Amino acid sequence: MAVKQSGNKVKTLWFCSNCGNEYAKWMGKCPACGEWNTMVEREVVSVPSARKQVSVPGETRKPVRLKEVSTSKEDRISLGSAEVDRILGGGLVKGSLVLIGGEPGIGKSTLSLQMPLRCPELKTLYVTGEESVRQVKMRSDRLGGDSSNCFIFSETQMEEILREAEEISPDLLIVDSVQTMYCSNVESTAGSVSQIKEVASTLLRYAKSSGVPVLLIGHITKEGAIAGPKILEHIVDVVLQFEGENRGSYRVLRSIKNRFGSTSELAVFEMTGAGLREVDNPSELLIPVHEDSLSGTSVCAMLDGTRPFLFEVQALVSSAVYGTAQRSATGFDVRRLNMLLAVLERRAGFKLSQKDVFLNMAGGLRVTDPACDLAVVCSVLSSNFDFPIPKDVCFAGEVGLSGEIRPVSQVERRAGEAARLGYKKLFVSSYCRLDRKPEGMEIVKVADIPALVRALFK
Repeated sequence: MAVKQSGNKVKTLWFCSNCGNEYAKWMGKCPACGEWNTMVEREVVSVPSARKQVSVPGETRKPVRLKEVSTSKEDRISLGSAEVDRILGGGLVKGSLVLIGGEPGIGKSTLSLQMPLRCPELKTLYVTGEESVRQVKMRSDRLGGDSSNCFIFSETQMEEILREAEEISPDLLIVDSVQTMYCSNVESTAGSVSQIKEVASTLLRYAKSSGVPVLLIGHITKEGAIAGPKILEHIVDVVLQFEGENRGSYRVLRSIKNRFGSTSELAVFEMTGAGLREVDNPSELLIPVHEDSLSGTSVCAMLDGTRPFLFEVQALVSSAVYGTAQRSATGFDVRRLNMLLAVLERRAGFKLSQKDVFLNMAGGLRVTDPACDLAVVCSVLSSNFDFPIPKDVCFAGEVGLSGEIRPVSQVERRAGEAARLGYKKLFVSSYCRLDRKPEGMEIVKVADIPALVRALFK
């Protein structure tokens, strides 16, 4: 029981034991994480704070004419990784605040630690709130690199972190993770909405006033969104999402928000025993590796952001053993798979309602590009007919509910990537407009599913 002191107030709050968010009253379901019966009652002593509201510092605190503002190029810092520098728009901007989010075990801490190890010329302060100094040292020995200019600090209180940062004067500050940090002048626990807001604002003020770039590591919820208030993503300058299957070896770093560059970029990494390895050409690793043509496989010319690459789509169709047909998809939306199967049965006459359908995206990738619909349909039909698709054929097209093949964007770039890897034929929508096509590449235009079947399985 909290004891009320002079000038202090005691109030009762409810905290979610799953995500740490606080509420003024009890609720059966936490609005933040969606879990049931996780509310815990606590009495909190409110201590009056003499902290003054400080605005975010910039180049000036007085109004200036827009035409008088200097537009000189930002000073950028290379992080020793060509892929990460490209995602950031050419390097890390001085005074910027970058947030990296991803699932547990995906490689966020590994990626953030590899940066100072590959850039020994940068004096780096690595703050860890989840691991001990010894654990970080063990990981650095496994990753390799030069750790002579990297300082490790195990602390969660922001006041102590900023005090050490003022003494060390680093070139780069890395905080792992933002959900474990807290400010002593905020009453709630670490990870709560108010704490995350205050921690992010404090680090933003430090970055803008000192010019030191700050790299934040953030947790995500089970829905895949970055945990904490949405204002966290509004405060930071750059938001990077780390994606991939924990059981797979490939990871995708995607730019969600970037005030200093494009958000249509992504980088592919491979998780190895020595850390994350950059994949300069992901198409060569994701295309088929088997010798002979096999039924149920096709190649999709996908475009993620502005980067085209090819990968293999695998499907297996078999008779339902237990009466009820199963539908399973790895790396692909199972609801969209059900829609495509319904289109095949209703518009093209293929009876698949009594058959099990299993779909897999090679390399453990998660695919959201609608252009993959055509490759999924071809893989399913190939497995159903037990008819292999030629190895020099790839696909790029969206399938509509009427069975029509809809056009996709930037077909020229997809075709160019396919031609560079030795593919001779690309199936697209008959409504696609191509100004030019790569030399040696045949563009096959199909209007609907029946036309696709006639052209492919003739």
